[in-house]
Amino acid sequence: MQGQHLSSTRNNHALQYLRHKPPADHGVHKRILIVEDETSIREMIAFALRKAGMETMQAVDARAAQLALSEQVPDLILLDWMLPGMSGLELARRLRKEELSREIPIIMLTARGEEMDRVNGLEAGVDDYVVKPFSTRELVARIKAVLRRSQGDDGSGMVEVGGLRIDGAAHRVFARDEPVPIGPTEYRLLYFFMTHAERVYSRTQLLDHVWGGSVYVEERTVDVHIRRLRKTLEPWKLDDLVQTVRGTGYRFSTSV
Repeated sequence: MQGQHLSSTRNNHALQYLRHKPPADHGVHKRILIVEDETSIREMIAFALRKAGMETMQAVDARAAQLALSEQVPDLILLDWMLPGMSGLELARRLRKEELSREIPIIMLTARGEEMDRVNGLEAGVDDYVVKPFSTRELVARIKAVLRRSQGDDGSGMVEVGGLRIDGAAHRVFARDEPVPIGPTEYRLLYFFMTHAERVYSRTQLLDHVWGGSVYVEERTVDVHIRRLRKTLEPWKLDDLVQTVRGTGYRFSTSV
């Protein structure tokens, strides 16, 4: 579907935003608001998101973003830190104070990668943080992960990441539409990873989340099940989705 160009003028200041839907409108698409003043970056992101089956809205600054929000509420906001006029950080603070937008997940896009900057963003109410330059593949994975966390998936729905699909209701796993034989512990581990993609978890954290805090299991047990999970995914060449982060733990990621 061809995107529709919308514009409005308020206080002699031109506020513009674009809204695009994916080419085929089958079912419900997640709507993402991209707030980024650099046209090339904004359009690159929008193209990648539409390709991933998402609807996009685009705004060039904070005022355009607020106009877009007043007309249609998105499922998630991608917000650049360095915007003309009001900064993305200040806009995030304001959005968290307004009833209409306080529960919308926000991912901050920024070239500022220092720890204090990340802390400031998180304290402003940002849900995740992506440092430029980034790959659109990683960004799409982060968006899906944040959306899953915000929706509180209870294990009964469908989850898809990086060529893998889990049917939560049937407790079945598919790799490129082929059924994957998988043990119950590896299933729980994979489900947790897929619903928390792109985040690093220590062995202790995985034990708490997958095995439960009341169950005593040695940390090396996690390593054993990680190896088994990788072996399960190996025939489809998807074992590299389960990545070791040296000195920290593991993560499930579509980025190399």
